[in-house]
This record gives sequence, structure tokens and C-alpha cells, in this order.
Amino acid sequence: MNKKALYNTALYKHSDLTEQIIGAFYAVYSTLGYGFLEDVYAKALVIELKKRGLTPITEQPIEVYYADQLIGKYYADIVVNNLVIIELKAVKTLIAEHEAQLLNYLKATCYEVGLLLNFGPKPETKRRSFDNSRKEWLVAKSKI
Repeated sequence: MNKKALYNTALYKHSDLTEQIIGAFYAVYSTLGYGFLEDVYAKALVIELKKRGLTPITEQPIEVYYADQLIGKYYADIVVNNLVIIELKAVKTLIAEHEAQLLNYLKATCYEVGLLLNFGPKPETKRRSFDNSRKEWLVAKSKI
């Protein structure tokens, strides 16, 4: 399925890659539709991303630190080409907490771009970014 670009791709970091990912998402959604668990969609999306020549990594660890101490460990559903985090959902509709989860993953890592993809009754995509220059922990670490 060919979708028009939802935004001017020249304005956004990794926009060509995110457009490819969103295209893969719609291809999977068109084939599988709504009603499966996230794991089914994740496996199908990985296959579709690889078919498109991309490099997806599933269950990428995300470690959260506070005062230089590890306080939590989470796992990104998929990281593509070591540039974009994908958080998958299979829910009726996306809510603010889903977006907050993706933003926190971006804040806790050196990744700057994330996609929230929902395989719900209607397919939903949200793109979020968090520039590394705004990440105090990363800026402090790079000065050491």
C-alpha cells in the first residue's frame, strides 16, 4: 500500500527511514488486519522490514540510570538500523501513556527518533523525537 508522506521529509531527522518503516507497518496491517497480539505483529513487521532491506533488532535493552546507578531495564520492541525505536501496540486506541513510554525510551537512550505503531481497529502511527542535545545525562557523559 502506497501512503503519501504525512510530513515534509526534509524537515525531520531520519525521515526517509521512518517513511519506510511506516510503509512496512501499513503492509503488515493490510495483510493481518486487527485482532492479533502484539507479538504476532512484531514478528510480521520484522519480516517486512527485512524484505525492505532494513535491519531490525527486537527486544533491544534500554537501561535507565539515576545518579549514575542503574534503576530500571526495559526493552524496546524493535530498533531499526540502530536509529529508530519502534514501540508496538495492539489496542483500541493510543493514549497519552503510550506516547509517554516512547518519549521516555528516547530520553533514556541515544536514539533521537521513535515511532509508535498501533495495530488497532484503525491503524495509527505517531512519530516522536527527542534531540540528544536536550538529554542532560548524555551531554554530561560526553563532557567527561
